[in-house]
Amino acid sequence: MNAPLIEIEDLVVDIRSMTALRGFSMQVDKGAMVSLVGRNGAGKTTLMRSIMGHLKPVRGRLRFEGQDLSARPRHARAALGIGYMPEDRCLVPQLTVEENILLPLWVGRHIERKARLDFVYEVIAELAEMRDRKALLLSGGQQKLVALGRALAIGTKCLLLDEPFEGIAPALSERLAEVLASLRGKALTMLMAQSDMNHSRELVDREFRIERGANVTPVRAAV
Repeated sequence: MNAPLIEIEDLVVDIRSMTALRGFSMQVDKGAMVSLVGRNGAGKTTLMRSIMGHLKPVRGRLRFEGQDLSARPRHARAALGIGYMPEDRCLVPQLTVEENILLPLWVGRHIERKARLDFVYEVIAELAEMRDRKALLLSGGQQKLVALGRALAIGTKCLLLDEPFEGIAPALSERLAEVLASLRGKALTMLMAQSDMNHSRELVDREFRIERGANVTPVRAAV
């Protein structure tokens, strides 16, 4: 049995005096592909932003490789090897595709930038063809691929993907699923937040469900 990479226990998070996570718990093993499923507003993005340090828990434990994440500054998440793909992509529109991909690598001084960039272009070949294009000139689906490439560049251990299939054309959804499937066996742990499992049921090893910021039981393996 693999050791846990992410351990979340009884996590409570408030946003503007409203409780968004209500004692949520989950464990993600090293090398696993895990789906977090819930309706809009269920708390999926809140959980990912908490892992990334954008939100501070009121209560509970949040560990990565046994380390207490709450004791580390926000910028240290990327340096730990965690790549984050937010739902709204958050690209810098005036920068090129390659510049956007390289952005998080500046906090990981120990990371060989060329090697990581080559890895991204190997996994998502079309990004190499678009490397000099400004992000603002890309379609929404292409921007999703760039956001995934940026997460892959810094995510040497873990990828957090927030609604990766949301709002893109079916052809690009299929392509994105192919890319994610190709990452299996590359010693990467993946946590995907989704409203449904339509695009990824065959990808994931385990499924967690969240509703109103709390676990929906039972937690079960994906089929």
